[in-house]
Amino acid sequence: MLDLAIEGMHCAACVGRVERALIGVEGVEAAAVNLASERARIHLADAAIETQALSDAVAAAGYRLVSASAGSQTAADAQAAEEAAERRRSAERRRLLTDALLALVLGWGIFIAVQINHAAGLGWDADALFLVLFCIATPVFLWSGRRILRGAANVVRHGSADMDVLIAVGTTAAMAYSVAATFAPGPFDRAGLDRAVFYETALVIVGFVSLGRYLESRAKGRASAAVRRLLGLRPQTARLLRDGDDAEPIEVPVDQVRPGDVMLVRPGDQIPVDGVVLDGAGAVDESMLTGESMPVDKAAGDRVFGATINGVGALRVRATQVGADTVLARIIALVESAQASKAPMQALADRVAAVFVPIVLAIAALAFLLWLAVGPPPALTFATLNAVAVLVVACPCALGLATPTAVMAGSGRAAELGVLFRSAEAIERLAAVDTVVFDKTGTLTRGAPALQDVALLPGHDREAVLAAAAAVEGDSEHPIARAIVDAARDAGLAHATARDFRATPGGGARAVVDGATVTVGAARLLREQGVAIDDEALGRAARFADGGATPVYVAIGTQVAAVLAVADTIKLTAPDALRDLRTAGRRTILLSGDDRRAAEAVGAALGIDEVIAEVQPDEKAGVVRRLQDGGRVVAMVGDGVNDAPALAQADVGVAMGGGTGVAIEAAAVTLMHDDPRGVTQALAVGRATFRTIRQNLVWAFAYNVLLIPVAAGLFYPIFELLGPVPGGLRWLFGEQGFFEPIVAGFAMMLSSLSVMANSLRLQRLRLDGGR
Repeated sequence: MLDLAIEGMHCAACVGRVERALIGVEGVEAAAVNLASERARIHLADAAIETQALSDAVAAAGYRLVSASAGSQTAADAQAAEEAAERRRSAERRRLLTDALLALVLGWGIFIAVQINHAAGLGWDADALFLVLFCIATPVFLWSGRRILRGAANVVRHGSADMDVLIAVGTTAAMAYSVAATFAPGPFDRAGLDRAVFYETALVIVGFVSLGRYLESRAKGRASAAVRRLLGLRPQTARLLRDGDDAEPIEVPVDQVRPGDVMLVRPGDQIPVDGVVLDGAGAVDESMLTGESMPVDKAAGDRVFGATINGVGALRVRATQVGADTVLARIIALVESAQASKAPMQALADRVAAVFVPIVLAIAALAFLLWLAVGPPPALTFATLNAVAVLVVACPCALGLATPTAVMAGSGRAAELGVLFRSAEAIERLAAVDTVVFDKTGTLTRGAPALQDVALLPGHDREAVLAAAAAVEGDSEHPIARAIVDAARDAGLAHATARDFRATPGGGARAVVDGATVTVGAARLLREQGVAIDDEALGRAARFADGGATPVYVAIGTQVAAVLAVADTIKLTAPDALRDLRTAGRRTILLSGDDRRAAEAVGAALGIDEVIAEVQPDEKAGVVRRLQDGGRVVAMVGDGVNDAPALAQADVGVAMGGGTGVAIEAAAVTLMHDDPRGVTQALAVGRATFRTIRQNLVWAFAYNVLLIPVAAGLFYPIFELLGPVPGGLRWLFGEQGFFEPIVAGFAMMLSSLSVMANSLRLQRLRLDGGR
């Protein structure tokens, strides 16, 4: 996969042309171009593809390939690329602003001078005035409009058309008419045509286009601000301890840190890269990654992440992930990936954009011919102005910017909240979710259950039973197993070595301890092993489950020796998250492998709509599938390896921040924290972003559908029937009811800017229940 920076794109038609050019290169499997970020992402069948071949293809389409970089890169490489891109954008903005001011000042100056001449009856000689206006306007038009003219010529030379072609044809037609009226008055006089000139029209349109592109560029910079903020978090240096603990630390660039290096992190320092604390204690501010404002206590054995800040206490940290493998680099990669991807809704805009410019050229030609034939005198003048207005008012820019700007702003806002989207498609699917399925442990509960009670059966000793159970569970990483082992350790019990260990996913485990077979787990596992569970044991288990604890049976041989109560604690923010989901009208489901009574107790405490308990790990995906078959759009929230199939099956998989890498890889959305309110935030951002995309597309289509006919002269017959154009509307429709080309240029600029402004509102999105 390669990321390409491309210059020269201005509208949705440009996007389609660049995509087709890239896909035409041998070895390129797919290409997605983002107008808002001016980047393309391509997937390669051949990793050895030459960058020159890509550059030649882009150049052949009329654009320029600025740079190419691997899809996976270090934060340093990403920062260098972004800084270079920002320097290019800044220089381009300065040029655009200069061009806009020059064209607008002189264009309006000419307009005002001509109006004063008419209004005051100064009687300036027409031939002399036209010659002066030509001498002033022509160099300004050629200079300020050079990018438009050059871009149009380049695109036409390659057999295509885009927004530059529309503007170039329109303004050049106005200039050509004016030049003809200036230097060839004879044909005008003999044909009885008006010798009006429209130098100011061409200049003002060019000025508005340049000003619009300047403002668009600034807005694009704001839309991509989230990535720049993340890149700005990257630490620059690290203090390495290379010659033992007593040696002075060596300060080196962070790019020189390698896995296994030991770093000294002093109070107030940024942690250079991801690692594990070897010794020391501190409180680390992880808010830049997770959105959580409270510092997190760190001690020996705890993981720490690059770019977070150590508040108090010195730490010795062993580096584990560096470069592109750090959490910060992966976050940046995910945000960039989401911003580079296309939402399904963009497909409609792309199809329209492919035929938009040819259709507009055809409408402009028809308007010219129509008003030349039936228009009021001077017919050639009004026919030309109507054609120019049609060409100028059409705005394929808005179509091209509608989706990517909203995706960039929405995904950036989500990243600030610690919510990462894998793609634009995930954002769109989130908006349709009506059912949220939660795994219980680690999502709604803390994921750190503890042994609360031991119900002994007659004839058995508490310490012996607990030691035997701990021996069976000694090597397991399951949270319930760890709770049993921790309880035995805290009680000072030494457990024997277990052999012939066998684990049953979702059921428990058994092993031979001191010559006896010990089974620890659910009732189902005991029955499978031929262990009879009497009424007393069942009663004890029922009482534990009714209290919200998970009952765990311990059998020695074929007899139940005890029932253990292991309970997890519901996260403090889980009730708020579930309340917000209910308020939003979404159905909530708790999916758990725990005992039914225990799961239902948690569900009742949180007000969950439905509890599905005693589900085996391999059955979770099937439950999600059945919900989908019933017409539900499902988001699955989980954090463990056994949640990965269900996360992949769901319409949207959401992996909690404390989850495993497998779960995160299977998910469309990743929460960088373990707060369940992040689920409601992801859904809210997804819904707001989708709503903004829809608003943008509706506006872009409506603008063109409504204003192109107006520019073509729709209101002329209306004013002919109703009477003359009211004085208050003459700035818009002139004396005859034809749309003024200057106003058309201004409307075109506002159309694309309104889309950008609407998208940027997402950066200020406020979420109820958020941190």
